[in-house]
Amino acid sequence: MTTMRNQVYQILDGDPLTAPPLARLVNTVIIIAIILSVAMVIIESHRPTYAAHEGLFITFERVSIAFFTAEYLLRLWARGDAYKADNGGPRRGRLEYVTSFHGVIDLISIAPFYLQMFFPGLDLRILRLFRLLRLLKISRYNSALDDLARAIKSERNSFIATLYIIFIVTILSSALMYYAEGDAQPEKLASIPHAIYWSLITLTTVGYGDISPVTPFGRIISSVTALLGVATVAMFTGIIASAFSKQVERRRMIYQQELEKAYEDGVLSRDEDALLAELKKRFDLSEEDVESIKKRALKS
Repeated sequence: MTTMRNQVYQILDGDPLTAPPLARLVNTVIIIAIILSVAMVIIESHRPTYAAHEGLFITFERVSIAFFTAEYLLRLWARGDAYKADNGGPRRGRLEYVTSFHGVIDLISIAPFYLQMFFPGLDLRILRLFRLLRLLKISRYNSALDDLARAIKSERNSFIATLYIIFIVTILSSALMYYAEGDAQPEKLASIPHAIYWSLITLTTVGYGDISPVTPFGRIISSVTALLGVATVAMFTGIIASAFSKQVERRRMIYQQELEKAYEDGVLSRDEDALLAELKKRFDLSEEDVESIKKRALKS
């Protein structure tokens, strides 16, 4: 039983470097199921299509729920022994999964169905939208969200400073716009909170056009706010681009360190070659990147 649990754990949640070949197939099937499930949720929002094929949508959703429920329970069961040696017991392994980001997403993606089944009198239609969160399950197999989180964390001081600037500009421009346009457009700018909506839309350079200034002073405020919005977007873009650039460079440094370690004895073993190949795939490095890193490693 313990061996089977460990095998299931390695297939579903194991390290990609040591996972069995079956893991790749299982992961591919799960990703396809997620994409199809989300696509069906989107398509069924078109009422004529749903009405014409209601039986198909209901059947597909039940099959999807059965699939994702089995996946959740298998992950939960496999955690029973997977962390025993490292974390002191099976309960801690399961608790860690249940409270993790992926564990919560796995549960939320199936919970609305069972809530609706056990409480048929409740109007849980809004909860059915949580099925779209299944899309976040793909983040288990793709590092995009993790990269974004790391980028924000590494540049958190810059983000906080930018948000602080946006907060000040939003409040000031909203107050000025209210006093400039409040009497001219009382139905649209009845208070400063109403003007905050206009300020945020203008700062983000979206400009819905439903609130436009009609007084000279209001137009001046609107113009300055729009220019500040362009500068704000540029600041955010620069911060994110810089953070991602640092993240990519960090990955290259890791690959280079592993490459230098592998060539220390002058021979590249099969395991070392497999490790480098897996790192190349995990870090999404191109052949040009690998060649550049090799040249840099050999020079050092």
